[in-house]
Amino acid sequence: MRKKGKLSNKSADIQNKAVIHEQTKTTNSRKSFKLGYDFHTQMELKLMLLPSVILILVFSFIPLFGLIIAFKQYDPITGISGIFTSSWNNFRNFKIIFHSFDFVPMLINTLGINLLNNLVGVPVTLLFALLLNEVLNSRFKSFIQTVTYMPHFLSWVIYGGLFITLLSTDGGVVNTILMNLHLISKPIQFLIDPKYFWGIAVVTSLLKDLGWGAILYLSSMAGIDMELYEAATIDGAGRFKKMLYITIPGIKPTLMILIIFAVSGMLNNNFTQIYIFQNSLNLPASQVIDTYVYQIGLQQLQFGVATAVGLTKSVFGVLLLVGANYLSRKLTDSGLF
Repeated sequence: MRKKGKLSNKSADIQNKAVIHEQTKTTNSRKSFKLGYDFHTQMELKLMLLPSVILILVFSFIPLFGLIIAFKQYDPITGISGIFTSSWNNFRNFKIIFHSFDFVPMLINTLGINLLNNLVGVPVTLLFALLLNEVLNSRFKSFIQTVTYMPHFLSWVIYGGLFITLLSTDGGVVNTILMNLHLISKPIQFLIDPKYFWGIAVVTSLLKDLGWGAILYLSSMAGIDMELYEAATIDGAGRFKKMLYITIPGIKPTLMILIIFAVSGMLNNNFTQIYIFQNSLNLPASQVIDTYVYQIGLQQLQFGVATAVGLTKSVFGVLLLVGANYLSRKLTDSGLF
């Protein structure tokens, strides 16, 4: 019996050594992996990746050479060759931007609309995702998801045109309802009065992307271990406490990444949305950086100044991204990189 016991122990040791050897071999093979080492077996993956790489090169990297226009006196008549042959004017295009009377109002509008969008959009979208995650009826949940996702797939031309009709002073639904309820005595000029523009931009953006923005939160919630909810149920926790102590901490990494992206995009507006609702009367509240670039670049053909604006916005965008990620790492131990 002792001999059999010794033999069984030896066989178990041999099996353990074999398993450890295979694990070590696998680890070493992974460490020694090099891109393109096995070209033939990865051919399908590389062919699938090729169109995306080409698009990034053509539309993201090659146009970077045009940034030198920001430091030149570029004339569009000279064409592509003029990018390299135009005379240098150092930082004159940047001085035009910062000395312009439109710079401060444009910057205030850009930051104000984006700040309101983030302060309202992020918590409302998160709350909507949390409530939707608690819906037990699958059919009702699918119906709500379909209804809230649908506006995202409409272009801003159609979606914005719908709101222009609803907010119109001539038979618009909103003014008609308010007047029938005797809340106002005459129609409100929502699309003309500048004081309403920020609110219109925030509300329309929220309604359009509410369901779509909740997808990321819902997908993150789906990855939370269900045993945590079961343990909380046994301990007597209700839905609210499960949401507060399990769901929200479980999606914290996703939430922080979205907040980082929101902060880094503070200088970016949805050009199509702003352009649809913009007119000459509400221009003091609707002129943002993106519409300013369109105005001076494509309408006034000042490509040098427009490029300088875009370059300045990109530099500050990178700084905001790095700063937001640094603060997120310090405060929550979660970040983008």
